Amino acid sequence: MRNNKLVTLACLSMIALSCSSDDNAPTNRKEEVRHLSSEMQMVRDYVPENAVIGHRGTSYWAPESTEAAYRWARNIGADYLEADLQITKDSVILVVHDNVLTRTSNIKDVYPDRATHPASTFTYEELLKLDAGTWFNHDKNTSPDRARPSFSSQKQYISTLEDLIMFAQGKRLKRDSNGERIWKKTNGKYTFEYEDDPADNGNRPGIYLETKEPSLNPGIEHALVKELNRHGWNIIEKPATETAHFKNGKVNVGNTNGKVVLQTFSHNSLLILKDIFKGKIPTALLFWKGTGPDDIHDEQQATYIKHINFGIENLAQFIGPSIAGGTPPDNWPELLNPWQAELIHKSGMKIHPYSFDNEGQMIKYFSLSDGMFTNQSDMTIRFYHEKQLREEGPAYQDAKTILTDLGY
Repeated sequence: MRNNKLVTLACLSMIALSCSSDDNAPTNRKEEVRHLSSEMQMVRDYVPENAVIGHRGTSYWAPESTEAAYRWARNIGADYLEADLQITKDSVILVVHDNVLTRTSNIKDVYPDRATHPASTFTYEELLKLDAGTWFNHDKNTSPDRARPSFSSQKQYISTLEDLIMFAQGKRLKRDSNGERIWKKTNGKYTFEYEDDPADNGNRPGIYLETKEPSLNPGIEHALVKELNRHGWNIIEKPATETAHFKNGKVNVGNTNGKVVLQTFSHNSLLILKDIFKGKIPTALLFWKGTGPDDIHDEQQATYIKHINFGIENLAQFIGPSIAGGTPPDNWPELLNPWQAELIHKSGMKIHPYSFDNEGQMIKYFSLSDGMFTNQSDMTIRFYHEKQLREEGPAYQDAKTILTDLGY
């Protein structure tokens, strides 16, 4: 009897020590992955499997986020035209990545005293004076065979969300005899003119929109829903009637309920998007490894699960983790190891990693992902075709031929 009591006491002591150890070691805590609801799974499935997401249109073949980049991505056969959103001082939604425009425009020449000011401090009328194309031909990351004089001679503008929607619908900017875009401003409101793109080949991609730096662009989420409503691209207000992602060998995503995907790194922005759209439009929570309040700070499983669960709780259906192995400047921290992909898929969410620059990355991450943010949609389309995964979609086309056909 005495021996039994000693054994019992020993066991209790071990349990107590174990519990004490758990309190000091978050890695040992059991963190459960939440699961996507059936309703959110339905919204998730609006988006095509193995989606080709044209990152900024293309940052490889043309000046990123410009008319040239998005016309190319549409004609090459990307499922989505991807864009970062910011908003001007006079409430025009911009499509541009950097907060400061020195890298991708001639702002230092046009506004030398304001060159380092955020894009959101300018009016769109001021930004129309900028050249967003010439820099590409002289950039250290642009090989000589990708530079084209037409990126300079055919002026590339800082794009707007309205431009992006029009490019997706087969339009291009309407220009005057001097090659300048035609627009007017009446009582503070802009009117821009577009025309049917004579080089349009019939692809109708969707748009994949990031609410960029919400702290610098307050109210952008509410401005976004108004702009989508104005153009009939909010499926909550105007559901699509078509469901096929490909039609007659062309991309048809832009005519389906998968036509818009929202994305953000910002937890606050995700909360606002949840309040506005109620999870009824496909949404991705993007992952970044860093020290910011919304970043992933460490390699612990519990931390990763916490971020997945935040996405699920706030009605996201996709996770967009960064991947390694890209071409500078797109060589990001690794946030898609096999165990991380397993956790995301266990939740029922799908994975759209960013951003793909080479075939080695595609081979490495293909089995872990459900789509690709790609700077070279042509390469990604060829990759998927070789795996017989896009047989209903457009055939692989040569990137340079597409640019030439578009007049560049």
